Amino acid sequence: MWSACVPEPERGPSSTTSASLDAATSTIVVDVVDGDTLDVAIPGGGEERVRILGINAPEQGECLTGDATEALSRLVAGAEVDLVVDRSDRDRYGRLLRYVEVDGDDVGVALVREGLAVVRVSEPDTARVAALRAAEAEARDRRSGLWDSSACGPSTAGAEGMRVVALRLDAEGDDSQNLNDEWVELRNEGSAAVDLTGWRVRDESASNRFDFPDGFTLAPGSEVRIRSGCGAPTATELFWCTSGAAIWNNDGDTAFLLDPAGNVVHSLAG
Repeated sequence: MWSACVPEPERGPSSTTSASLDAATSTIVVDVVDGDTLDVAIPGGGEERVRILGINAPEQGECLTGDATEALSRLVAGAEVDLVVDRSDRDRYGRLLRYVEVDGDDVGVALVREGLAVVRVSEPDTARVAALRAAEAEARDRRSGLWDSSACGPSTAGAEGMRVVALRLDAEGDDSQNLNDEWVELRNEGSAAVDLTGWRVRDESASNRFDFPDGFTLAPGSEVRIRSGCGAPTATELFWCTSGAAIWNNDGDTAFLLDPAGNVVHSLAG
């Protein structure tokens, strides 16, 4: 559903500094790039690329990408928007990080409420986390967008019994040196074994994902723990085998379990 390896995006053309944009928070949208990114006009000429704070929408070519992009276009295309700063100014790609409002309504919250983006909140940009989480809970309750069990295609047999049951975000000591002490745990609460070939676990950012080994099967009532570090896989433990950096954000993250079609089968916020 969401890409694990997101290519570095190109910034929109700009002939001004961010200071000139900060001085005028109201601006016009000139292009919608995808479900969480847009280009805006800069007073005096030029454009800036803006990454909407607090959300993560599907990447190009993935399930619901077009829906998310169309929804953002419907909300902001050609409109005058207000760009609101939290704590951070730009991301590592040079894009401005801003909440986007139209007539006082938070566009990111609206996309999350429609189930066309998930919440992605990281320190220090947490000013609107409560509103975003409430919108996500509403979308989940209504089974809107990605929360529809068949949003990306027919649901997989046995999916209704698969659950994310535990998530350990913060390992003892330095997470990057103790990767196997952070983990996510799944349980098959159904009545039949589930072949997890083609299934995936990912985090909020979608920059981290784990693909189950071909032929790995979880029996009814059984659990499997996926540790972030390396090790020898067993019937009850698997290993992400990342190196040098933790998978899960200590200040909050969500584990998503996806079936082979990309449907969100279950999720757990920690």
